[in-house]
Amino acid sequence: MPHFERIRDIISGPQSPEIIQQRTSAGWRMVSIEWRRELPDSETPSDGAYGEDIPYGLRISDDGLRLEVHPNENRALMLMMELLGQDFPYSSIVSDLNEKGFRTRGGRPWDRIAVFNMMPRLIEVGPRMFASDEWKALQVKR
Repeated sequence: MPHFERIRDIISGPQSPEIIQQRTSAGWRMVSIEWRRELPDSETPSDGAYGEDIPYGLRISDDGLRLEVHPNENRALMLMMELLGQDFPYSSIVSDLNEKGFRTRGGRPWDRIAVFNMMPRLIEVGPRMFASDEWKALQVKR
């Protein structure tokens, strides 16, 4: 199995083609570029604003102090997990989600890409989901 080394260059000015050439000549391959900009005042988040998206399947509690399970989104995650576990193709999962009235957080019908993009979230919630009474009841019905 190959081993890789990674380095990160902090850039304080415009990127120099010479630096890229030096790294390339030394056997390095560029694998990512990160961009950063200062936000104009019109786009600056308000004080205390949450800077990340709330994970699918969760919502902010009524008291605004914690995250709690979003029942409908959680059911959609369970259905995805169930169908993936049965090795259904993405097209079937999409059809089932849409036929049952589930929608993405943006209110759009599900498509294959949206379901595929849920994979990291499904991996994250899998252990909690498999231990839930709702999942166990779903398995008994099968």
